[in-house]
Amino acid sequence: MRSASNEWWRGAVLYQVYPRSFQDSDGDGVGDLQGLIRRLDHIADLGVDGIWLSPVFASPMKDFGYDVSDYCAIDPLFGTLDDFDALVAEVHARGLKLIIDQVYAHTSDAHDWFRASRQDRTNDRADWYVWADAKADGSPPNNWQSVFGGPAWTWDARRGQYYMHNFLGSQPQLNVRNPVVQDALLDVTRFWLDRGVDGFRLDAINFAIHDAALTDNPADPRPGPRTRPFDFQLHLYNQSQPEIPAFLERLRDLGESYGDRFFVAEVVGDAAEAEMHAFTRGGDRLHSAYGFNYLYARALTAGRVAETTGRWPGADGEGWPAWTFSNHDTPRVASRWAGTHDTGTTARLAMLLLMTLRGNVFLYQGEELGLPQAEVPFERLVDPEAIANWPMTLGRDGARTPMPWTSDGPWGGFSEVEPWLPMDPRHLDLAVAAQTGGEHSMLTLTRHLIALRKTRPALTTGRMTIVEADGPRLVFRRDADGQALLCLFNLGDSPIRIDVPDGASLMASVNGAEGTAGQLPAWSGQIVALSS
Repeated sequence: MRSASNEWWRGAVLYQVYPRSFQDSDGDGVGDLQGLIRRLDHIADLGVDGIWLSPVFASPMKDFGYDVSDYCAIDPLFGTLDDFDALVAEVHARGLKLIIDQVYAHTSDAHDWFRASRQDRTNDRADWYVWADAKADGSPPNNWQSVFGGPAWTWDARRGQYYMHNFLGSQPQLNVRNPVVQDALLDVTRFWLDRGVDGFRLDAINFAIHDAALTDNPADPRPGPRTRPFDFQLHLYNQSQPEIPAFLERLRDLGESYGDRFFVAEVVGDAAEAEMHAFTRGGDRLHSAYGFNYLYARALTAGRVAETTGRWPGADGEGWPAWTFSNHDTPRVASRWAGTHDTGTTARLAMLLLMTLRGNVFLYQGEELGLPQAEVPFERLVDPEAIANWPMTLGRDGARTPMPWTSDGPWGGFSEVEPWLPMDPRHLDLAVAAQTGGEHSMLTLTRHLIALRKTRPALTTGRMTIVEADGPRLVFRRDADGQALLCLFNLGDSPIRIDVPDGASLMASVNGAEGTAGQLPAWSGQIVALSS
């Protein structure tokens, strides 16, 4: 195992920027790199450790940048490589780190690699993607389904074969089994490391390698609602293969040659927890990984927190987890967990919980403002999944609407023209300018909790022990360097009392719990310091 001399990332708070919706600087209704540079002080003032930047690479934008046509070019929609270099410099000048998305499971069908691969079966890149012959009756090679609907195979007349795609038909699957493809992806990683980035978030990396025998997936016997053909199967063979960690070790080895770089995986699926452990185990794979334990949760319960915590006990050789409650792929937590409560109250409770969990924290843009899920009418939807499955699946657009900087309508300082997605009028009242300086604003609370986390080793890297998780009562300890904190939550609709040791002092609270340690109104929380 490597000994880490610099672990700036362990316990860090990283702010996710979805660039299309952060700040438009050139009047086209889409956010861009210069807009992000203009708003960096807002991010720095939050007190976070760094930024995770969603894709800005050349792309036809059929999946809004997650369909890359050139890994080493910035899409003109966002700016230029010079703009990117300026961003790196400005981020570092503020003492922040910058990690960027990398999409290594698939490319766009407009990528030069795929254009070459599809020409025939003998060219130099013929085996860079997953190709297979049709069955005798002309049907696809097996029963695999794509996430966005329909078979995971598209016929290509040039080669007289099917190519595989786990997502859109325009996102052909890279054959990451091929060592030459791995070499090419490592060259991409090296390109961005040479430009000064501090790390990478690896998108859908558990989809990177498929079963070479193309074995049919079995049916999923579990009951439950299904809105896509993808949901009818257990995904044993189209993803999550045992060869993936070896590729991750190659990525980590390259990163080590550049110093204190950071790699984190996005892992989604039924086997996510096991894969998060496999991808981060020991010191030769990724530094961290996050799953959808909380992102897909429709409600916040003490049991969920206890169960998730129990899977990361801090055993020898265990990796380091990361958590987020909202991102560009899921409905915002303020709405998703609200239940009978208002979204503002829910946002405050969620922020307190997020900042007290053991692991890295990813804070999605707008969460510091308590933004609810935006309402986007059908005629304004652009997300292909939302359009295909509406109204059963509302999709991702409601979490991707523009950031409100001012309360001035109709576009809240994001742009001078109609944005690519509409600004929800409810968001204007929660704009950055409206909350700045407010003693009791969500923005002020977020800054306070981030500062508290950064100055308390118990919260940053300490042990986490569940004390109680029964009904509405959630209590856990965070311990490090002789410092002990109790984190108390009432997740119910009636006030409760939780006994705390004598001499305990209240450090932070939300939703009316600022009075006495252990006295918790409905839907509230406290952080309590225990006397030594």
